[in-house]
Amino acid sequence: MEIEQRTIDFIPEAERYGKERDLFPVWFGANVNLTSLVTGALLVSMGLNLFWAVFSIVVGVSIGTILVASHSVQGPRLGIPQMIQSRAQFGVLGAIFPMLFVMFIYFGFSVSNTLLAAQTVSGVVAVPRSVSIVVFTLLSFAIALYGYKLIHDTQRWLTWIACAIYAVVFVIVLSDPPSLDFWLPVATKPGLVFAGIGVTCTFALSFAPYVADYSRYLPSNVSSKKVFWYTFAGIAVALFAMMLLGALLAVQIPTFSDNSGDSLAMLFGSFSPILYVLIICALLCINVFNFYGAFMAVVTTIQPFGNMRFGATQRAFVMIAIAIANAVLSYFGDGDFSTMFLNFIFLMSYALIPWTSINLVDYYVLRHGKYSVADIFDPDGIYGRYNPIAIAAFVVAILAEIPFISMYYYTGPVAAYLGNIDLAWIVGVPVGACLYYFPMRARLSGTGSVQTATQ
Repeated sequence: MEIEQRTIDFIPEAERYGKERDLFPVWFGANVNLTSLVTGALLVSMGLNLFWAVFSIVVGVSIGTILVASHSVQGPRLGIPQMIQSRAQFGVLGAIFPMLFVMFIYFGFSVSNTLLAAQTVSGVVAVPRSVSIVVFTLLSFAIALYGYKLIHDTQRWLTWIACAIYAVVFVIVLSDPPSLDFWLPVATKPGLVFAGIGVTCTFALSFAPYVADYSRYLPSNVSSKKVFWYTFAGIAVALFAMMLLGALLAVQIPTFSDNSGDSLAMLFGSFSPILYVLIICALLCINVFNFYGAFMAVVTTIQPFGNMRFGATQRAFVMIAIAIANAVLSYFGDGDFSTMFLNFIFLMSYALIPWTSINLVDYYVLRHGKYSVADIFDPDGIYGRYNPIAIAAFVVAILAEIPFISMYYYTGPVAAYLGNIDLAWIVGVPVGACLYYFPMRARLSGTGSVQTATQ
């Protein structure tokens, strides 16, 4: 198997292959992992009972996944990675600004997955966590280096293995179900429910910055509806199941969040090594997404300044730098995982939601999917170097969210007045969308520019 030759450049029609249904195992496999379980467990740790935890999962995951699947449609139509398409909104150089926030997301999830893997390994083998961190990082590096095809193949076989094993976990957990009291729609603080929806929505939405990376090799004439629904089904079905299982485990095992991998594996008794292997493999598969996405982000950031070409050697150097950064951050981030992860999810949402609203409004409402792909790579093309409209909308939307933020380290005045309800993720959508849509519509109407989705 050879290293992927393409990076952020346009995928010619002759090199495209696959079917819409190929997206289901990619996204199902990406979400059948311990990180998804821990997210479901967090809802119970926050104070929600099972009824409100399930409500938050269904509502939040549905909202987030609808947005992610809408981004996935862009891949076959444009034939380029997700974040480089942001140049059409922010400008070729201006897109670097949201790219920095996206890099934070990649590294945040990568560190979270690495720490969970190291935590799990320590429950099986008596090795220092630093060794587990290095080994897990090297494995992530190796798969991500080879790129698109190996990632697809890895997710495909993982999907069916994970389905079988986690089905057994469900049977074990439901053999001694929580009492009816945990399932009743008892009165609870609205702030907790909104926070729960925000956590699950943001977790699902975290795939938006790289979802089109895994659909861009599909032929341009595939069905957009099928691309949407196979992506939606892969993410939503996996997250519904895994987050529910995480919430159930948090109820039945109060210390589950302290060492989730060990707690889960112990359910299998003498067969626990099987689950340990699955947990680590699943975390490895999703961590590869973060390495691959971080690589794409770095290349997208560097490319406009010298029109550099990234062959196998350059790809390896960038990947090595990403691997080193991941190992170092994981080593120094090994502390209170639950608190760190919850605050990371909230922080991620404050930048991710304005970006996704701007991108989707531009693609579906303003330009109707018609772009000049060649100009996306040209700083002097029709999209320019910077688009002050998009940059201003992005920044103002983030600033507008601040009064509504409710975190462990900071609570905004509006959030405090409402009883520590975090509504920032709701505020970011209309503010970002409106501040971008109206001035951009006026500009496009004035220029009368016509674009096509061709190279």
